[in-house]
Amino acid sequence: MSADIRVKVPFLDLAAQSAEIADEVLPVWQAQLTGAMFIGGPEVAAFEREYAEYIGVEHCIGVANGTDAVELALRSVGIGPGDEVIVPVNTFIATAEAVTRIGATPVFVDVDDEHLLIDPDAVEAAVTHRTRAIVPVHLYGQTAPLEALVGLAARQGLAIVEDAAQSQGAASTLGRAGALGHVAATSFYPGKNLGAAGDAGAVLTDDPVIADFVRNYAAHGSSVKYVHDRAGINSRLDALQAPVLRAKLRRLEGWNAARRAAAARYGELLSDVPGVRVPSTRAGNDDVWHLYVVRVDERDRVLAELGRAGIGAAIHYPTPLHLTAAYASLGYREGQFPVAEAAARDILSLPMHPHLTAEQQSHVVRALASAVTISAVA
Repeated sequence: MSADIRVKVPFLDLAAQSAEIADEVLPVWQAQLTGAMFIGGPEVAAFEREYAEYIGVEHCIGVANGTDAVELALRSVGIGPGDEVIVPVNTFIATAEAVTRIGATPVFVDVDDEHLLIDPDAVEAAVTHRTRAIVPVHLYGQTAPLEALVGLAARQGLAIVEDAAQSQGAASTLGRAGALGHVAATSFYPGKNLGAAGDAGAVLTDDPVIADFVRNYAAHGSSVKYVHDRAGINSRLDALQAPVLRAKLRRLEGWNAARRAAAARYGELLSDVPGVRVPSTRAGNDDVWHLYVVRVDERDRVLAELGRAGIGAAIHYPTPLHLTAAYASLGYREGQFPVAEAAARDILSLPMHPHLTAEQQSHVVRALASAVTISAVA
């Protein structure tokens, strides 16, 4: 198979999403600008209410970004200096970064080889007398194995703080991602399944005490103007982002369905392509396919070939967190987390978004098949 280099396939198509919602969002933005409604206001309150209902929790607190959301969620369950928090080593650095920002220590664990999600057996082995929380990451659009982690957390007296940044709409047998632990954090970074027109995030919980703490801490430790109960931070959902998120939320189920259809199409197209390991969905999961991650030999060469063919592929993530310079001081060594390390050499994220066409996917697969063949021969 040979790819037509005249066809360009972007990794994401945010312009298509923006065009779809423009007629709804622009009049609201105009009203906000005219009324000078920049902080809080009815649009933010409406989005918080609608997203909480969608996820199936009592409380949604909009914040400035996903990293703040993880930090606030951890603080809300009492995590602080001297505590240990278990984090999968295959995740974006923000998951661990939030732990270190509050003076706690991230304790890394490996992932399972099939889905690259946090390994419950590794979590159990990592628990010490200083462990206070587990942060399961719902990676690539799948929910992490909470069925096993909930029981472990209950036995050990640990908090479960979900990182649901890549899983808006995903579900397992226990419910929707974001409603499975004590508290959850999510990101509305533009590339997410539910993305804003800039940075945004939220904290989700059924616990009113946690919700009150997060609202207070994210507003300089204040629930009443100029009355400060604690030294907090400034992390608020921008009012101009709320109408974008509301418009996209109304489309999220349809967009996620389009992602599932695209994932199924990839599976069919790749079924007879040797040298490509396709992803699978964990039993009981309703995957929303934030990313479509395959595994190939000589990944860097294949990625370069795709680039030359006009394919916007990517890597999520090229370096497990324990091997980054940011966490060298923790003393982990190469070879300590063999599954994540092996995957980091092979994983390749193909274009995936709700506006991806069958023609574009065919072009991606032709280019990938050609690149894998070249790698096999070289």
